[in-house]
Amino acid sequence: MPQGKPSVVPQDGLTTRQRRNRPLVMVHTGVGKGKSTAAFGMALRAWNQNWPVGVFQFVKSAKWRVGEERALRVLGDSGEGGTVAWHKMGEGWSWVQRDIESSEEAAKEGWEQVKRDLAAEAYRLYVLDEFAYPMHWGWVDPDEVVSVLRDRPGTQHVVITGRNAPQRLVDFADLVTDMSKVKHPMDAGQKGQRGIEW
Repeated sequence: MPQGKPSVVPQDGLTTRQRRNRPLVMVHTGVGKGKSTAAFGMALRAWNQNWPVGVFQFVKSAKWRVGEERALRVLGDSGEGGTVAWHKMGEGWSWVQRDIESSEEAAKEGWEQVKRDLAAEAYRLYVLDEFAYPMHWGWVDPDEVVSVLRDRPGTQHVVITGRNAPQRLVDFADLVTDMSKVKHPMDAGQKGQRGIEW
């Protein structure tokens, strides 16, 4: 795509402006690092465009403080760009299922809130962080997710992160990035560190 120009122009009856402003569903999946980080980068861009941003963390503990949360909250409160709302839904880590029943209920409750917010057009960008996991684990039905996203009103963009994104979602999404791992410090026994992992 040289200079941001598409290589194909579909015969869909839309004008260039209509096609350009079409709301997108984006998926960041795969085993590599950077899925959430890339989504939070989009949130920064959305904030800069004065869009209201809704972040829904589906798996990370409510006690865990990630750097992106603090930065986006400060920016959202600054009055300089868009607003930022941050919601934490689950407990535990994405790769360690601790209390499955309460985490499952929290994920279901979180999805119900996302559906309400989509219907109300509460945000222009939704970051559904690690939402691929509740679908992969069978807590939330991927077919329902696709149906809700297909029928969402307005110009609401949605980015979903997490490993093992269901094929149904991948097939539906407008943009899918599979983060692959070539090498990681943890492979050599090094734990995560400040400023890199959080």
